[in-house]
Amino acid sequence: MTPVDTVTIIGTGMIGTSIALALTERRVRVHLQDASEEALRIAEAMGAGSLAAPGGPTDLAVLAVPPRHVPGVLSDAQRRGTALHYTDVASVKTLGRAGPGGPGFDTSSFVGGHPIAGREKPGPAAARGDLFHAKPWVLTPTAHTSDATSGAARQLVELCGANLVTMDAHDHDRAIAVTSHLPHLLSSLTARLLREADPHALTLVGSGLRDFTRISAGDPELWTDILGSNATAVRDALEVLAHDVDTTLRALRSLTAGGEDRAADEDAEARQWLRTVLEEGRDGRARIPVKYGPQDRVFAQLRVALPDREGELARLLSDVSRRGVNVEDLRIDNDPKSPSGLIELLVDETEADKLARWLTDLGWQVHAPTPA
Repeated sequence: MTPVDTVTIIGTGMIGTSIALALTERRVRVHLQDASEEALRIAEAMGAGSLAAPGGPTDLAVLAVPPRHVPGVLSDAQRRGTALHYTDVASVKTLGRAGPGGPGFDTSSFVGGHPIAGREKPGPAAARGDLFHAKPWVLTPTAHTSDATSGAARQLVELCGANLVTMDAHDHDRAIAVTSHLPHLLSSLTARLLREADPHALTLVGSGLRDFTRISAGDPELWTDILGSNATAVRDALEVLAHDVDTTLRALRSLTAGGEDRAADEDAEARQWLRTVLEEGRDGRARIPVKYGPQDRVFAQLRVALPDREGELARLLSDVSRRGVNVEDLRIDNDPKSPSGLIELLVDETEADKLARWLTDLGWQVHAPTPA
């Protein structure tokens, strides 16, 4: 397998610049291209690569552009001889994949790709070189993809520290519609209701609504492209959800119907549906891996009261580190009006009880560990 020593990044948004940063940290020579001069200057200033044109084709070109632009940008890059091999990072993989000659580009030197990582903040300034560490990165080779191109894309995944997943393009699009595209749409639909909400009601917002609507802060232009490009799969997923929403509406209408004509069994049936939705929702969420990578580890959540003072988070994490426990993830639930917040630490289940006792002895207010 020929080493990937030079890479052209076409598109210096958050994802493209994050890839460039990851590659430059591994001493890969990166050349940056973007229609936006400002984005290029920011990416270059961050150390993501060079704006100078390479002396010839680079080993690989990464197309970090919105889904509907991939076929055209790819065709243009191949015509100019930008690289020996090509991949993209769009979250829709079936767009423009009509077969040999049909899409308007050489399918043998291209393999679709999609790193399952991101942030709601757009632009190169939000880029991080460790964004893809231990995250899935899907590649969708076809029968027309050359072994050399697949090999170059696999090296890209490895250089960025991600975990390779190989899928059929249609299977990918159906899966990502349920796990990413539909959730983003629902988050936006919910956040849209807040535009007319009573300002006093918004003072009651808790962590649940903040967590659920976080992704709605994404770039509307990009997400219009994503949803439109994967419209069939998103529509199918939404139709399934719409059926459940209609059933839930009927149950709620039944419970709010007045008069003596409402039968007790109808009331019980409506409540049973609501309970079923909540139970099955809990069961569905339990299937989500708490961490990417090996799934044979069990984790626990440890909640610790965090005083609202400068340096307290650093002190807590230092105390955890002195115990020798690795924090897999953390979440802070903080009310600006409260003198303390709550931090949830995700740790290995075998370490949770010992860590709780350790922190308690150091004066922290610790809640009993709970399964993640």
